[in-house]
Amino acid sequence: MTFGSLFAGIGGLDLGLERAGMQCKWQVEIDDYCQRVLAKHWPDVERFRDVREVGSHNLKPVDLICGGDPCQENSGARRHPTTSPSLGDQFIRVVAECRPRLVLRENPSGVRSDAPWPWWRFRAELERLGYAVLPFRLRACCVGLDHRRDRLFLLADRSDSMCARLEGEIKPRINPVSAGGPVRRIRLSESDVVRAGHGIPDYMERIRGVGNAVAVPVAEYIGRLILGGAK
Repeated sequence: MTFGSLFAGIGGLDLGLERAGMQCKWQVEIDDYCQRVLAKHWPDVERFRDVREVGSHNLKPVDLICGGDPCQENSGARRHPTTSPSLGDQFIRVVAECRPRLVLRENPSGVRSDAPWPWWRFRAELERLGYAVLPFRLRACCVGLDHRRDRLFLLADRSDSMCARLEGEIKPRINPVSAGGPVRRIRLSESDVVRAGHGIPDYMERIRGVGNAVAVPVAEYIGRLILGGAK
């Protein structure tokens, strides 16, 4: 299964999906430091800078488009003004143009009352495009890591088949938005966190990049569920 990555950051989501068995075809990321990290670890993957300049005219067809659009305007944790634009509309536009079979969107589970792209609005837009959408919460500690990192994911399928199958698979393990209940810990065989470094010394940029990234084991766990449901 092939995928393209929007708002790729330092590639935490990409690395996890690759470890699950998928192949990355392209990445979109505007930050200079993150671009250098991606170039070091994915030297053969096509990269673009600005999500506003990509679409069906220059992105290769893929089975899945994934990404976590900038969350500062959506997150309930934000206490101060931010200059980061909310680009959920660009995510939706790329999906509408490219029409992948699957879409995976990551964002905070707790959102502001005035959030421009809360998960339910994003879900409604995907459903308007003809996707069946399964929302679920997944914490990093549920896959064996030592921190909480509560995130909300939307998995969208152009046919209803995979979402219907995975709903039964996900409910015993993850916290679906509609279910609410306790979350059980699950350990993967490989539970290492995203680690920066590798000759790139910008300390504060590393901290910011890791802080924004999806933990690799979380992405790997979701990728394995997707590949299992696609069989």
